[in-house]
Amino acid sequence: MSRYMINTWEPESPSFWQNTGKSTAARNLWISIPALLLAFAVWMVWSVVVVNLPNIGFTYSNNQLFWLTALPGLSGATLRIFYSFMVPIFGGRRWTAISTGSLLIPAIGIGLAVQDVNTGYPTMLILALLCGFGGGNFASSMANISFFYPKASKGFALGMNAGLGNLGVSVVQFVVPLVITFAVFGAWGGDSLTWVKNGVSKDMWLQNAGFIWVPFIALSTLLAWFGMNDLASAKASFSEQAVIFKRKHNWLMCWLYTGTFGSFIGYSAAFPLLIKIQFPDVNPLDYAFLGPLVGALSRVAGGVISDKLGGARVTLWSFLLMIAAVLGVLYFMPQGGVGGSFSGFFWMFMLLFAGTGIGNASTFRMIPVIFLTEHQRAAAGKGKAVQEQAIVDANKEGAAVLGFTSAVAAYGAFFIPKSYGTSIALTGSPDAALWCFIGFYVSCIAITWWCYARKNAAMPC
Repeated sequence: MSRYMINTWEPESPSFWQNTGKSTAARNLWISIPALLLAFAVWMVWSVVVVNLPNIGFTYSNNQLFWLTALPGLSGATLRIFYSFMVPIFGGRRWTAISTGSLLIPAIGIGLAVQDVNTGYPTMLILALLCGFGGGNFASSMANISFFYPKASKGFALGMNAGLGNLGVSVVQFVVPLVITFAVFGAWGGDSLTWVKNGVSKDMWLQNAGFIWVPFIALSTLLAWFGMNDLASAKASFSEQAVIFKRKHNWLMCWLYTGTFGSFIGYSAAFPLLIKIQFPDVNPLDYAFLGPLVGALSRVAGGVISDKLGGARVTLWSFLLMIAAVLGVLYFMPQGGVGGSFSGFFWMFMLLFAGTGIGNASTFRMIPVIFLTEHQRAAAGKGKAVQEQAIVDANKEGAAVLGFTSAVAAYGAFFIPKSYGTSIALTGSPDAALWCFIGFYVSCIAITWWCYARKNAAMPC
């Protein structure tokens, strides 16, 4: 038996949690967070790279650039489906190390590819797809951390892991514009590229957009391998976990989490390019990182608030806030290429990102509570052994649902950028896409209220 395997884990026992569980859970959480941050950084790196490709000589159309922005979302969401079930099969420590180490492939690949303007577009598409490794990591990371914490602290733990992990989106959009301006790695990092725009030229090391993450990924992989734990109680086969596909609440929470996290990651991926198209006189990289930053930090706050007020109530209000913010974005955008207010547009998007972050935390707080309540109801009055097994089963199902809902929601990273592109191609503006998003949020409000938030809801949470 591995020395990293913990055979007895009872987080719902107050004495166990205070004496042993809390410190072990915290160690695993604080190793998980930077690993997840790096995963998000690699997943979203194309949102920054595509803005710079035309200026160093890559002759891609706007549609091709939107594809490079959207494809990591498509592959990341698909990989999440599989990653959702990996922790109970391989163990949280082992899978975190493997999945984090896999980020080296796209990071190094991008660093090499962008140094040659003759690199084929199919190669770029493959690298964009490989960045989906970062997107996949979220599902397994959240499932893993959920096993370590008791019901009363799951909102905090999942909010911290996801919220600070989500900061990777903001970090990549803040760090990359800085590190591509000088030779971070000296001769080891390759020669500079010539950036040209409006007759002005300067040196650029766009390869650093990939290379800068390599040493941090290597360190995080080692920390996960030697510092984290596997839980024997979390072990489960795929067939044991697949029971979630029969659970109604799994599919309802997929819908709601698509509205929150799907919006966060989709808006994050498309924000720089949307600014560039709607407000061509504004440098998008001066502002784009602030949206994901607000969303990530509000997710941390949302986890704490949801533990106190209840996930369903907070989710309901977050969707109302998102609708108001999208209406504000529509109001401040240029119409027919004229007018508009960038400051109004920007602040409405900050409000929108805040709503997505709070909703991310509150929906993820709902999931483990729903499944624990459901199993405890079924085990009521059936003896201590049955009731203890109900908690174990609920944790396994809840973890699988956390991962699977995150997989479905991650398709937002593909559909939101493509919705903008399609709307612009058909109507000349992204307005139609934004109105569709509002309609979707209305449906989320209806589901949240009826199933979880109203006074006599069947599953209050």
